[in-house]
Amino acid sequence: MYKEILQSIDNIQVWPVISFVIFFLFFLLLLWWTFTADRKFITHMSQLPLDDDKLSVQPTKTTSL
Repeated sequence: MYKEILQSIDNIQVWPVISFVIFFLFFLLLLWWTFTADRKFITHMSQLPLDDDKLSVQPTKTTSL
């Protein structure tokens, strides 16, 4: 059933190619960013989960009515 429906759509064969190109470009962009990223930034971000003395989220002040 689905095969007949999909075959009836014009230019259906182009969509897998488009999705592959988008994925491949995203992968290349991520790979490029990985090799060109600042080492200080990478080190800082990798140490954030281990920092207990620095809170990244400030507690909110609650008021009673």
